[in-house]
Amino acid sequence: MRGRARVLTAAFLVALLGTLLPALPADTAQAAARTVAGGRLDWGIKSSFQSYVTGPIAHGSWNLTGGAATVGDSRFRFHSATGGYDPDSGALTAGFSGGVHFTGHRKPDGSYELDLTISRPQVAVADGRGTLFADMTSKEKGTGRVTTAARVPLATLDLGGLDTRGGGTPIALTNVPAKLTAQGARAFAGYYTQGTQLDPVSLSADVRAGAEAGPTATPTGDGDDKDTDAPRGTFTNAAVDWGVRRTFREYVTGGIAKGSWHLSDGAQDGGALFRFPRGKGTYDSEKGTLDADFAGTLRFTGKNLDLTLTAVSVEVKDGRGTLSADVTSGGTRSAHTPLATFDAERLTPEKGLITLTEVPAKLTAEGAKAFGGMYSAGTGMDPVSLAVAVDKKAALPALPDLGTDPKAAAGDGKRANQAPAAAAPAPDSSPVSARTVTLLVAAGVLLVAVAAFLVLRARRRTASTAPPQD
Repeated sequence: MRGRARVLTAAFLVALLGTLLPALPADTAQAAARTVAGGRLDWGIKSSFQSYVTGPIAHGSWNLTGGAATVGDSRFRFHSATGGYDPDSGALTAGFSGGVHFTGHRKPDGSYELDLTISRPQVAVADGRGTLFADMTSKEKGTGRVTTAARVPLATLDLGGLDTRGGGTPIALTNVPAKLTAQGARAFAGYYTQGTQLDPVSLSADVRAGAEAGPTATPTGDGDDKDTDAPRGTFTNAAVDWGVRRTFREYVTGGIAKGSWHLSDGAQDGGALFRFPRGKGTYDSEKGTLDADFAGTLRFTGKNLDLTLTAVSVEVKDGRGTLSADVTSGGTRSAHTPLATFDAERLTPEKGLITLTEVPAKLTAEGAKAFGGMYSAGTGMDPVSLAVAVDKKAALPALPDLGTDPKAAAGDGKRANQAPAAAAPAPDSSPVSARTVTLLVAAGVLLVAVAAFLVLRARRRTASTAPPQD
C-alpha cells in the first residue's frame, strides 16, 4: 500500500506540473522571433565618389532605380525593408529595395568606362558585428570586363557596442561607420581598396510579431470576375507614378526656393515619386491604345514658386505615351497640358495587369513653359510607371514602404534607438509577467501542501507501527 501511495502521489505531481507549465506564457522561455516589414536605409555610399563621378574628370552622372530616393545633399534612400529579427539575441536582417547607377568617362561609342550599379542593400547584425551587402554590377577599371554579383559583402559596420536586443519597434541605427571589404573593393571595379572609409549608414526597420502580416497590396472589386486578360475594354482601377524631376524636388526644398510640396485629393507620396490613383479609362492592347484619367493634386510652393498639377491623364497611341495635367502657375490655369512623353510599345495584360515600369520620360515644349523655362524641351524627367488593373481581382503594385519615421537617436548615434514594442502580442511585455508570477506562486503553494501532507502521513504511519513502550 505504501508503494502504491507513493506512485499515486508522484503521478499527481506530474499531472499538476503538466497542467501548470503549459499555462506559463512563452515570454518566460524565449521571446518570439519577429519579422521586419517596412523601413528605410539612408546611405551616400561614398560622397567623394559621387563628386568624382559628376565632376570635371569623369563628366558623369548617376540615376536612381527601383524607387530609391535622395535625402539631403548626398545620401540615397532605399525603401521597403523586409527580413527578420530575434529580440533575444538582437540578430537583425533587413533587406531594402532600390538602386543607384553611376556612369562616367564616356567613350566615343557612347559607352562608359565607369559603369557601376549598387542595388538592394541588406544589413545583417549578429553577435555584435554588422555587414552591409548589396547586389552589384560593375565594369572593371582598365579591362572593361563587366561582372554581376548578388549579395556582395560590401562594407563592415562598426557597431561600437551596439545592443539591438529587446524587441522594440522601430529599430533605428544612426550614422554607423562603414568600411569597404575586400569583396567590396573588387566589386567597386578597383576604384578603392579594402579598408577605405565609406559614408556612414543609417537605417530604420519596423518589426512585427511573427504571425502578424505587414501591409500588402489588396485586390479591388468583388472578386467575381474571371481573369481573362481581355485584349480590350474599360477599367476603373489604375495608378500612375511620377516623381516629376529629382533635381526639381531638390530645388523646391533647397536653400533657394525654401519650399515644399503638398498632396491632396488622393495623391500619395512614395518618397521618390508621387502616385496619382483611382485611374479610369479604356484600353485596346491589339491597337496599342490606352486613355486614363487619375485623381490627385500636387502643389509645389516656395520663393517665387507656386505650381499645381491636377487632373493627371495618360494617353498611349502608336507606341508613345503622353502624361498630361491641368497646370496652374502664377495664377494662370492651363487645362490638359502635355508635360512628358515616354515609350509605350507594349500594353499586353499579364495576370490581370497592364504595366509600364520606370520608363524614361522627356519634357515637352508645353511642359517647359509650365515649369517657367527652368528646363528646356527634351530634358530628361523622372521615369513614369503605369499600372492598370484590367481584372478586378488584380492588385496594383504597392508604394515604397518607408516604415515608421524614426526618432533621433541619442548619444553617439550608434546604439539602437527602440520605441516600446507596440506590436508585441502579450498584454505584459516584461520578461516575467504578473500572470507568470501568479501561476508560479500557485504551483509552489500546491507543492508545499502536498509535501506537508506526505510528511504528516509518514509520521502517523510511524507512530502506529512503533513497538509499545514499557
